[in-house]
Amino acid sequence: MRVLVSGDAGFIGRNFTRRLTADGYDVHGFDIRTGVDARDWFPASSERYDLLVHAAAVVGGRMSIDGDPLGIAGNMGIDHAALSWAVRTKTPVLYFSSSAAYPVALQNDGAGPLVESDINLHHVGRPDQTYGWSKVTGEMLAAAARDAGARVSVVRPFSGYGTDQDPDYPFRAFIDRARARMDPFPVWGDGQQVRDFIHVDDVYAACMAIVASGTTDPVNLATGRGVPFLALARMVTEAVGYQPTIECLVDRPVGVRVRVGDPTRMRRYHQPAVTLEQGIARALEGAE
Repeated sequence: MRVLVSGDAGFIGRNFTRRLTADGYDVHGFDIRTGVDARDWFPASSERYDLLVHAAAVVGGRMSIDGDPLGIAGNMGIDHAALSWAVRTKTPVLYFSSSAAYPVALQNDGAGPLVESDINLHHVGRPDQTYGWSKVTGEMLAAAARDAGARVSVVRPFSGYGTDQDPDYPFRAFIDRARARMDPFPVWGDGQQVRDFIHVDDVYAACMAIVASGTTDPVNLATGRGVPFLALARMVTEAVGYQPTIECLVDRPVGVRVRVGDPTRMRRYHQPAVTLEQGIARALEGAE
């Protein structure tokens, strides 16, 4: 089975490339970090693959989402190029949407888990910044590609994490601060923001099962467990063996208050296997 991974130098792309290769797939890929822009590659190609893992995207954590809305909007051009190519070549697609596509009005204090039906592509609630808008638009393009004959599986990852995650994201930033035994230990905002952390190994396993199922329904990639950033900071520092003072940086970007996914639909295909505690231990040990 020949698999193409767009954005293969990014966190999701490189982990999928590694796992797909280990599982015996014939894997090809490209990334703007290594000189190939998806917006150039897709229009120039007519080659068919057995699957496109479409992980190419402009994103860089909360600072980029809040600080570079025009740059983030480039995702719409990337998705248009990829899905147009998929229609032309008849290549099935695994499309990475995002939990940022959910309406921010549903992500306040006391909010419950987000279910897939909370996104209605016919009556869209305001998502999280231009990144969220680009992912809602991407899901609309995915629907149009399906209407044109392509097979597109849509997944909505929540806070994916892993050992080799980029330092722009909270999990990796916390790991690095704990390793350095920073005291005080900085946390953006008041630390009460809640997120749903899912390990990249579970992202991979769930995605491959979802693709194999042939479903066209969007699927949350989530655990259903909400963890405040203050709690994550304590978990990481206790795992290292120290108890620093937590310094809340209230002038930094924080995003929505509560973003937790309902994993019911995902569990039809995969049961999350890596707990957050296990993921922290792996990261601190430097394990894959």
